[in-house]
Amino acid sequence: MLNILLLSDIHGNFPALAAIEQFFADEHFDLILNGGDSVVYAPFPSETLRWLRQHQAISILGNTDKKVIRLLQGKPLNKPRNIDKRIMYTSTAGQLDEEGRNDLFAMPAYLDLQLAVGDSGPVGRTVGLHHGSPAEPHEFLFADTPNERFAELAAASRSEIIVTGHSHTPYHKLIAGIHFINPGSAGRMFDGDPRVSCAVLRLSADAVEVEHFRIAYDIETVIRALAGCRLPEIYARMYREGRKLN
Repeated sequence: MLNILLLSDIHGNFPALAAIEQFFADEHFDLILNGGDSVVYAPFPSETLRWLRQHQAISILGNTDKKVIRLLQGKPLNKPRNIDKRIMYTSTAGQLDEEGRNDLFAMPAYLDLQLAVGDSGPVGRTVGLHHGSPAEPHEFLFADTPNERFAELAAASRSEIIVTGHSHTPYHKLIAGIHFINPGSAGRMFDGDPRVSCAVLRLSADAVEVEHFRIAYDIETVIRALAGCRLPEIYARMYREGRKLN
């Protein structure tokens, strides 16, 4: 059996990653898959990317990561226009160390993975890792997205398991023989519960098991760091309340 930690939408929240690591201290993971939006909002971009690198996480780009790359390339940002959001991107780009910048530039937009499962005559399991959806990286797939949409994506899928992020909404659906999994946000949930979210995917030759977790972390460390960087105070409320307020 493969034991896989699923993360997405960390948004630079290194204290949350540290809490997740501590929570699973007694568990071994064969892989860590990260569905993008690794940086922006919490002011720990280099620490976050260093953690992913040190743990050999397999990561793809999210929309916030791509915008930071544009800034690093000297290109303008058309969005976000909201000044409270915009400053979070410029601050992140300015904080990144060289290794972190290199990590972002090396990440692909999506990945199709072939995983060998089983000791005797390994079985190949196929996993697609996407930020939004397999059809569109900016598409939001929520738990209450109509099953008809999931069925459309299933019909076009090259993978039997599709892991996405972007919507910050944890779920596991089996639609038309395809598993759709979102681990939620490992850095910034919006459902009124400030604890972060992740999932564990357990793969065997004949089973797909998914377990979601909500984990408390040191929010005040994030809030102090936001203040130390003179970033908008509205984000302190967002982290404390677990809500998107702008």
